Amino acid sequence: MKRTYKEQLHYEGRIWMLGALLLFMLVPITVSLVLGIWPSFDMFLPGFIATAVIFWPVTTIEVFTFTPMLGTGSSYLAFVTGNLTNMKVPAALNAQDALGLEKGSEEADVIATIAVASSSIITTLIIFIGALLIIPLSPVIESESLRPAFDNIIPALFGALGVVYIMKRVKLVIIPLLFMILFFLFVPGSGGLVGIMVPVGVVITLITARILYKKGIIS
Repeated sequence: MKRTYKEQLHYEGRIWMLGALLLFMLVPITVSLVLGIWPSFDMFLPGFIATAVIFWPVTTIEVFTFTPMLGTGSSYLAFVTGNLTNMKVPAALNAQDALGLEKGSEEADVIATIAVASSSIITTLIIFIGALLIIPLSPVIESESLRPAFDNIIPALFGALGVVYIMKRVKLVIIPLLFMILFFLFVPGSGGLVGIMVPVGVVITLITARILYKKGIIS
């Protein structure tokens, strides 16, 4: 039976996702088999729970938040290779905007997949080069003059990307933007809630857009 473009993507994407999951699990299993050292259950369980409590909700939220932005093909690739927030999502959105493509279209899906794949290849090459040069470059990377730059990579990425979308819909972003600014300014320890607040911001934006559209303020 001949599949459509997206049906084929889902079919192959599920296979590769399961394959990637198997490979991820084989790494610690292979190490334990080769070295003959296995973690005890009483040590494994607390570490697993502590990690799962943090990562499972955030990962679930990212699936519902980023998949509509990335599209079908690039979503599978992005979630396997990781670094969605600071690499894959900005790369996909910038590529779509540069070509003036409508989000959700097949053309935008194809371009996002190419952008995410290119980002993944470049990231792998940079990591490889970094692994070779980590020792000689350590004094430079760890210098006090460069520390502010490394501490602000994600804000710089999303700040530059955000300005583009804010300027397109200034009226729409005022309420969500004010809410987020006030929340992170006045709620103690809110810096660790960024992953959870992303979908909250999406919901607030959708509600705001609906209200403004009904009132005829935006079209």
